[in-house]
Amino acid sequence: MANHLDLEEQEQLDQLKHFWNTWGTLISSVLILVAGSLVAWNGYQYWQNRQASQAAALYDAVDVAARAGDQARMAQAFADLKAKYAGTTQASQAGLALAKTMVEAGNADGAKEALAWVAAQSGDDGLKALAKVRLASVLMDQKNYDDALKQLSGSAPLEFEAVFADRKGDIYLLQDKRAEAIAEYAKAYKSFEEGVEYRRLVEVKLGALGVSPQGVAVAAAGSIDGVK
Repeated sequence: MANHLDLEEQEQLDQLKHFWNTWGTLISSVLILVAGSLVAWNGYQYWQNRQASQAAALYDAVDVAARAGDQARMAQAFADLKAKYAGTTQASQAGLALAKTMVEAGNADGAKEALAWVAAQSGDDGLKALAKVRLASVLMDQKNYDDALKQLSGSAPLEFEAVFADRKGDIYLLQDKRAEAIAEYAKAYKSFEEGVEYRRLVEVKLGALGVSPQGVAVAAAGSIDGVK
């Protein structure tokens, strides 16, 4: 009986050895690959969290300097963010904050530099669009209308289309291009939802140009019906 059991155990052992000789290398490779992937993923998550934490600390420095009106400290913290954490949201937010402070202090060139970086480098489409709108405003104040329009050319995130159109209308109006200004204001008016305060401002602009906002709305409705 004991010999019989020994034979069964030996047979099972031989089968296990055969199985391992056949598949052992593949199984080990898969296990190593899975373990390596988990280590890499955890390492990447740690790196991301560390990046975000350090970027947040630098952004806090920008915020403190902004409240103190210390442009030099703001600029230094923003420079550190650009150098070390350019891909973070905090870097873009710091650029917008620095530009706002510089505009208020009359440093238009410094504001343009910060806004241009956010408009070109931000990984957040909304912050990038906001930087373009603000940069266009600074360029407008400097009467650099062509460059201001370039900032607003091309496609924009859906939530910024109306704002882009309104700002383009402002630029065309300053260039005495009445027809183009009306077309952009009309586009902005139609894009804003009813009850939005910004839409009322566009309505005033259209009225000042002798255009009925109600007529714009009716024309928009008619074009939609025509498409249907």
